[in-house]
Amino acid sequence: MSRILLYIDEDSMDEDFVQALRSRNVDVLTVADVGMLNRSDEDQLAWARNNGRVIFSFNARDFYRLHTMLLERDQSHAGIILAPQQRYGLGRLIRGVLHLLNTTSAEAMQGRVEFLSNWVSS
Repeated sequence: MSRILLYIDEDSMDEDFVQALRSRNVDVLTVADVGMLNRSDEDQLAWARNNGRVIFSFNARDFYRLHTMLLERDQSHAGIILAPQQRYGLGRLIRGVLHLLNTTSAEAMQGRVEFLSNWVSS
């Protein structure tokens, strides 16, 4: 079971969030880390796919649309995790992401979209 490698998009790269993940030994890169600031969602998803990284975004509508378009074209991606912005405090956000990462393999995430709401306890 390979560990999920995360890629945080521009909308989601809160410094406290990224640092909290890194302090818990999560392999995480942001768009800033790899020089992808101000690029389209399509470019971000392509970069993540080409580098075997699951993208995390608050931009649920656009990334779900991209996921659907890829499926229609019989293409895939390394995985997408979507969370509604402003819905969770930092602690719940981190716990939900860690729960998903600790129970799901990179292989299982291939071509899959996960909504963080399914991984955050009430």
